[in-house]
Amino acid sequence: MLKGKTILLGVTGSIAAYKIANLASALVKQGAEVHVLMTKNAVNFINPITFETLTGNKCLVDTFDRNFEFSVEHVSLAKTADVFLVAPASANVIGKLAHGIADDMLTTTFMACTCPKLVSPAMNTRMYENEILQDNLKLLEHYHIRVIRPASGYLACGDTGAGKMPEPELLLEYIRYTLAPKDLKGKNILVTAGPTREAIDPVRYITNHSTGKMGYAIAENAMLRGADVTLVTGPCAMEPPMFVNVKPVISAQDMYDAVTEEYEDSDIVIMTAAVADYRPAEVSTEKVKKKDGDMSIPLTRTKDILATLGASKTHQFLCGFSMETQNMLENSRAKIAKKNLDMIVANNLKVAGAGFG
Repeated sequence: MLKGKTILLGVTGSIAAYKIANLASALVKQGAEVHVLMTKNAVNFINPITFETLTGNKCLVDTFDRNFEFSVEHVSLAKTADVFLVAPASANVIGKLAHGIADDMLTTTFMACTCPKLVSPAMNTRMYENEILQDNLKLLEHYHIRVIRPASGYLACGDTGAGKMPEPELLLEYIRYTLAPKDLKGKNILVTAGPTREAIDPVRYITNHSTGKMGYAIAENAMLRGADVTLVTGPCAMEPPMFVNVKPVISAQDMYDAVTEEYEDSDIVIMTAAVADYRPAEVSTEKVKKKDGDMSIPLTRTKDILATLGASKTHQFLCGFSMETQNMLENSRAKIAKKNLDMIVANNLKVAGAGFG
């Protein structure tokens, strides 16, 4: 997604400036052409040589620096830029950007750019909450500049509150989201992911090896392409993707309730979740104590979510998943017809690399 894209990073005078080195490195690793512009105050927090080493490009600070191939640098960079992120953005620079003041390389280039622009404030909590700063942020948003709200926590000044610049990984996601083609804009996409857990007692449950990676990846890509995505997820070890409406569930019944609630408003439904086919007929309120000899647990069928959706389908495009260990194609074709699906993804667990934990 980032290969061949030109990313401009504006770094201002904030203690958080050192974090942008990791962001620059991550962008380069994903194939982007990265140019860093720094204010004169920013060089007191991190040396420009760091960025030059990571990006392979001269770090620009001085508007009148003649130590590069002749061109009107702020204009030439602005022409090639695909996205411009200012992070960390100090209160001073935010005020300049909001009011069109262009008195250094960073602000001049920012003014000349017509590409999507993002600003990530980072400062003391009281500065961030100042009405003037908040008005300036609203002004930036009025000019279609995306403001990335800061995180809350312990700040370098010793205060605790809003003002922390988000981690580089989060800033990277904002860049990826900004650059992704929005060919699914206006679509509502429902994705299910992960396993379900069917309780035996307060301690034990029946589950499976599903990791949820497939569903999370599909939800993320649908989001990047502009869709409004709802992710109904069983218990997974991963963080869900950004900009997605996440509905965590535990049991097959929980998933049934969440999915049927969202179904009518969905355009595309992708059912990657590994939902339990059976659950204990009775759930003990106390821990079941072990006994001598064998123990049996009576099971009863869970509701078939996919069949329910197929039977009530109106306008939705419905995609199911078929996990098999034998007769994969035959079983999957039968499932398409039986459950009234538009598409099925067939997966044989015996094939190397098939996944599923």
